[in-house]
Amino acid sequence: MSDQGSELAGRVAIVTGGGQGIGRATALELARLGADVVVAELNAEGAERTAKEVRGVGAKALALPTDVTKLADLTRMVDRVRADFGRIDVLVNNAGIYRAALPLDVTEEHWDTIMTVNARAVFFASQAVLPVMIAQRRGAIVNLASMAGKIGSPNNLPYNVSKAAVVSMTKSLALAHAKDGIRVNCVCPGFVETDMWTKVARDQGAVMGISAEEFTRRRAQAVPLGRMERAEDVAAVIGFLASDRAGYVTGQALSVDGGLVMHG
Repeated sequence: MSDQGSELAGRVAIVTGGGQGIGRATALELARLGADVVVAELNAEGAERTAKEVRGVGAKALALPTDVTKLADLTRMVDRVRADFGRIDVLVNNAGIYRAALPLDVTEEHWDTIMTVNARAVFFASQAVLPVMIAQRRGAIVNLASMAGKIGSPNNLPYNVSKAAVVSMTKSLALAHAKDGIRVNCVCPGFVETDMWTKVARDQGAVMGISAEEFTRRRAQAVPLGRMERAEDVAAVIGFLASDRAGYVTGQALSVDGGLVMHG
């Protein structure tokens, strides 16, 4: 039986948006699997908080204030990680934002902001690390999509489009770089109880004319497995996809949603 704490021993992982929620849980999961973790996060305080927790489980950690929407920040991130650690084995593109609106209420600013953070930044962060992974002849990229990328929504259109874009770019990057020994996958979470969910419930409730609490209650009832999702539920699957246990898995959009979406 493999020692869980050594699965990613000697590997270096970058987690964007690692200061809270799924990103924080993922940083800790990768650290438990033996990886050194770079917490690339817009909020410097959040980045340092997670980095401290990562050190607490015995891994090295670097808190790196990073705006994933700025190419200069992504370049600086890669240069700093190479300088400090000498390699990049795993990139988890977790940073993302949420905003609800009915289709007729979506503004250009709303569309552009969602697409820039949730789709464009995922691509350019991947592009930034790929030369390092190509030179190593190995690497794993795990993108955070969503069940929203596989279904429609009456009041969430730009977000759903941005996550569908992540599913699509995951497949294209996987095809383009399989020959380089690089695997690219994405996870599609469902209703995850995080700080972002608080905003989802508030925004969606407002659009639907119900309280945030009622919105959450209805959503939890809709889950076949009968409960809301925890950040750790997602992190465990990301850890698997980042590890050699998933060595024959690439180009996949893996639903981790309690059974909400049961199709390809």
